[in-house]
Amino acid sequence: MARLEPATASHRFNERRLADYLCACGLGEFGGGLTALQYQGGQSNPTYRLEAGGRYFVLRKKPPGELLPSAHLIEREYRVMKALAETGVPVPAMIHLCEDPGVIGQAFFVMEHVEGRVPSAPGLPEVDSPVERAAIYDAMNEALARLHAVDWAAVGLADYGKPSHYVARQISVWTRQYEAARTDPIPAMEALVEWLPAHIPVGDASEEETTIAHGDYRLDNMILHPTEPQVLAIVDWELSTLGQHLPSRADLL
Repeated sequence: MARLEPATASHRFNERRLADYLCACGLGEFGGGLTALQYQGGQSNPTYRLEAGGRYFVLRKKPPGELLPSAHLIEREYRVMKALAETGVPVPAMIHLCEDPGVIGQAFFVMEHVEGRVPSAPGLPEVDSPVERAAIYDAMNEALARLHAVDWAAVGLADYGKPSHYVARQISVWTRQYEAARTDPIPAMEALVEWLPAHIPVGDASEEETTIAHGDYRLDNMILHPTEPQVLAIVDWELSTLGQHLPSRADLL
């Protein structure tokens, strides 16, 4: 599991104010206060383990400071995981979304704490057995297949994204993000930005294969069963949207 430490100064918040707020929202476990530890690692949205009333919870919030447009959308994370709760896709249970920055300084949501393993790298260096590694990869693929089988309109996500031109939209979004964050010229990136729009896969305009796209589907965005090759929860849905199953990537080669 990711390392837990006290929050750094820039990511600290008023724990008493948060506990009072959550208690007033009907979460009685927080009546006696809470303690918070921050997960260390590569989250773009700071994530914390809360302990209150003998239970663990997880809080995920926007980072402080000025944010890039369309980045750090914890509201979308909350919405998609809540919509997937009864679909068989492994996600944590959503508990509360607060969009008022006046509570702890930024919008946040609280979800259930899922106890398990978070892989450290795609090669699973902590797993000695090739058989177990293969079983974990199979479980990862099964979880993705479950996601792609969801009737996204039926679960209330018909307006969660545009049902076509997924790759083109991704290229456009990430080009804008790169340009907004660029400090110095990077010739290789400039060449890539020019090359990608001219090599969009055939089928990207089709609406027939629309599905929910996680946007950052990788092993370290999953919580695995403590001992079994099973995905207990897929997390970090910040980049999720509607996308496509594309029939071929050959035209990218």
